Amino acid sequence: MRSIRRQFRALISPYERTISSSSSSSEPVFRTPKLEKTFFKSQSSEETLVKRLCRENRHEEAIMNLCQRFRLTEAIQVLDRIERPSPLIYSNLLQLCLQQKALEGTKRVHAHIKRSASFLGVSSLNRIIDIYCKCGSLVDARNVFDEMHERDLCSWNTMVSGYAKAGQLKDARNLFDEMSERDNFSWTAIISGYVRHGFPNDALQLCRTMSNDYNVKCNKFTVCSALAASAATQCLTVGKEIHGHIVRTGMDSDGVVWSALSDMYGKCGSLDEAKHIFDKTLDKDVVTWTAMIDRYFKHGRKEEGFVLFSELLKSGNKPNEFTFAGILNVCALYNLESLGRQVHGYMARIGFNQSSFAASALIHMYCRCGNIEIADRVFKWIPKPDLASWTSLINGYAQNGQPEEAIKLFESLLESGTKPDHITFVGVLSACTHSGLVDKGLEYFNSIKEKHGLAYTVDHYACAVDLLSRSGRFSEAEDMIKKMPMKPDKFLWASLLAGCKTHGNLDFAKRAAEALFKIEPENAATYVTLSNIYAAAGKWADVAKIRNLMDVNKVVKKPGRSWTEIKRKVYTFLMGDTSNPRLNEIHELLEELQKKIREEGYIPKTDYVLHDVEDEQKEQNLSYHSEKLAIAFAILVTPPGTSIKVFKNLRTCVDCHTFIKYVSKLVNRKIIVRDSSRFHCFEDGSCSCKDYW
Repeated sequence: MRSIRRQFRALISPYERTISSSSSSSEPVFRTPKLEKTFFKSQSSEETLVKRLCRENRHEEAIMNLCQRFRLTEAIQVLDRIERPSPLIYSNLLQLCLQQKALEGTKRVHAHIKRSASFLGVSSLNRIIDIYCKCGSLVDARNVFDEMHERDLCSWNTMVSGYAKAGQLKDARNLFDEMSERDNFSWTAIISGYVRHGFPNDALQLCRTMSNDYNVKCNKFTVCSALAASAATQCLTVGKEIHGHIVRTGMDSDGVVWSALSDMYGKCGSLDEAKHIFDKTLDKDVVTWTAMIDRYFKHGRKEEGFVLFSELLKSGNKPNEFTFAGILNVCALYNLESLGRQVHGYMARIGFNQSSFAASALIHMYCRCGNIEIADRVFKWIPKPDLASWTSLINGYAQNGQPEEAIKLFESLLESGTKPDHITFVGVLSACTHSGLVDKGLEYFNSIKEKHGLAYTVDHYACAVDLLSRSGRFSEAEDMIKKMPMKPDKFLWASLLAGCKTHGNLDFAKRAAEALFKIEPENAATYVTLSNIYAAAGKWADVAKIRNLMDVNKVVKKPGRSWTEIKRKVYTFLMGDTSNPRLNEIHELLEELQKKIREEGYIPKTDYVLHDVEDEQKEQNLSYHSEKLAIAFAILVTPPGTSIKVFKNLRTCVDCHTFIKYVSKLVNRKIIVRDSSRFHCFEDGSCSCKDYW
């Protein structure tokens, strides 16, 4: 990983600049009075010309003039004054209808053709069918098709393709089966329709049938549809057969085919084969590069994905917003802020669309990495933030212990006229949950349907139940669960169980745990949380039963793992791991810190230690939790006063939370800890969560 970071620095550092507050404004466009006068004069002269042509009964010339200026409605109004216009007039009007996807305009022109009793050949009727299909009126298209006295292959293909693209596969297949003659377009249309609308097995069956049609030879479009079907079914064997066919027929020189082939191997899990195809592809464009990079990330091979991104920068291809968004989302997922900053610097250097979803990905990345200040700066830099940007920052504030800012931003969103969606409400409800604003949260919850007309989701109910159970209002939480229009999911029951842990409610805890055991019996978190609740109540026999149940179900508790980034290198810590060369120093520092903070009033919180052992042993079990090891290491290797940032894969325990509060004051450090639930910012003996997490 370190070598990858060096490659990034070498490539991107020339373009990096300090990410500081800046504003970008586009220069206003001024229209001079002279230009304005000329513009309106030209408009007026055009209108005068049309009126004069109509007065002189030169209606066809008037229609042509209006078509040239894309004035379809006026052109059709003039058409109604002509009894039998020339075919050229109809052709121009239909072309304009197609360009503007004007269904009503198409109907009016078509009706005029019928009234004028003009003879239309097969090709003209095919064109009308195509326009109706592209305007979304398959009923009108089918009526024209059925009324045709003579049809050619194009007539059938156009109608089959229209049905297939719209997802009306039964109608498409019925027509396809009636065809007396088929060509490549026919097969490609029906096969791609099955692939596009989620029936890849049917598509593959058609591919096999097509191979028996000796009158048809596969072209690149049919092959790409077949490869897409293989990818969707993850049928590598069939994909390899198609690959062999591609090589035998000489289609392996086509870039589109190579891209589809690489995609098939990637989606079938054969990433090395996909990379082999990618390497052999000539004239790779940014879409090809981005697709291959994303395949590495989706398969968890992030190092190779970053290396390939470095190669993209060297290749001379300019990354696009899809490339940037993919890279930034991976940086967010793995908390790689330093890499994310370098990408941000490069984006700023080469310029990119401030309103693109790459900008939203930037906000998301900084929020996930705990740098809410820069996330806010990026948000303010976007001229017109989209909903994704608003939602990312609202969630960011909620997760970073600033619920008041999250609520304030949500209110600003409403004032801006941007309509929130269900994800936005999850963010603002989470903010209320983390700050104990029960009544405010319930007000927002009720407004989802009453004020904003959105349907409730199970996520909204999970947030509301979490809100109530954290506050100990279990009766209200139970009533809400009973009234839910959908079945409670694992997140809702987990929220209820967490609230039971906070308030020691054994009755509700058992019910929530039983529901979770049925939904996901393999999830160790449920067993551990219930064990913690029993341990805190001193019910060691019940703790033993839960541990035995874990053994019977072969459930293993996920080990706590924490990591911190120092000088662009990531250090990982696990309880009991002896691989760190400075482990003795870390333990000595922890003992020293424990001794000093005890003098300040720190008392180890041993309630949740799962073993029924002496208090001294319980304290020993707590002393070397992974986040404590990571923080001690960071204190050892960084200068005094340096902020420390630690990430943990599990929820931090009460004792560690208390310990870190005391340590932040003792060593005069800002310590940020991201657990599985949220960010905790410890400073001068207090935490941003206000002990409510």
